[in-house]
Amino acid sequence: MTLDLPMIWAALIAFAVLAYVVLDGFDLGVGILFPLLAEESDRDEAMNSVAPVWDGNETWLVLGGGGLLAVFPLAYAIIMSALYVPIIVMLLALVFRGVAFEFRWRTKRGQFLWDWAFAFGSILAAFAQGVTLGALVQGIAVEGRAYAGGWWDWLTPFSLLTGVALVIGYALLGATWLIWKTEEHVQRRAYHIAFWVAPATLLLIGAVSLWTPFLDRLYAERWFGWPQVLLAGPVPLAVLGAAFLLLRGLTQRRELTPFLASLALFVLCFIGLGISFFPYMVPHAVTIRDAAAPDNSLAFLLVGAAVLVPMILAYTAYAYWVFRGKVKSVGGYH
Repeated sequence: MTLDLPMIWAALIAFAVLAYVVLDGFDLGVGILFPLLAEESDRDEAMNSVAPVWDGNETWLVLGGGGLLAVFPLAYAIIMSALYVPIIVMLLALVFRGVAFEFRWRTKRGQFLWDWAFAFGSILAAFAQGVTLGALVQGIAVEGRAYAGGWWDWLTPFSLLTGVALVIGYALLGATWLIWKTEEHVQRRAYHIAFWVAPATLLLIGAVSLWTPFLDRLYAERWFGWPQVLLAGPVPLAVLGAAFLLLRGLTQRRELTPFLASLALFVLCFIGLGISFFPYMVPHAVTIRDAAAPDNSLAFLLVGAAVLVPMILAYTAYAYWVFRGKVKSVGGYH
């Protein structure tokens, strides 16, 4: 039996992107919430909660971006040409955020500057990711095998909406992470924030979902056509279920349930994107097979991925296991 290498690699890239979103999403969310944590001890506690894992989470971004370049070079060339500005802004914001993460512990006099740098870098990175997503969903102009649009085609009302939606969504992940990982004052503050950002996230998910079918006829057919609706229909129902669990978990002051429900919302939204995109790598211009590198290259790279991906999963799981439990502002995890 011959392996369908382009589809295998598309699934691997999709998994890497999803892993990045759900893992790095909550630590970006912690940074987004930084201005809402008034006390220095609260900010220390919030930062300590992600300190052992934040840099490892970004491994998935490297895997997703590097994998796209290696196995889907045509898609990489088109997407980077179209979305150069938001992607570069995202990378610079992540670098700036990483520097702030380390430097705020090295100074007392200028710590407030690095606190704001950490928050600004997190917000800007999340917003740039959302804009990138929105620009990809709304479509990229392709002529032949090259980008045929303009410098600012990515900047539209829809992409700005998705940018704001992702910032609010990451804030929800950050708040529910702090509910799970902290105690006392920080946890109470996180509950208060989550009660505001949870409904806002759900409203923005609804707004983006309702707008998307009007962007392209193929999106409308995927979600409302027959028999495609049989595949797509369960996703909104599952979103409603996750939303119910999220709001009930917050109301009942559960610790883990809101975080798991927030992750479920992101996973379901990602599945919805997959339903809208498939079988395109650049909607609706370049398919997965058209964008793929030659099969011998894909096979060679798959051997490396078969070794690398389990290793990344193993050390990621080990890190989260070692740093399980609650965190304090002084002394870290206990």
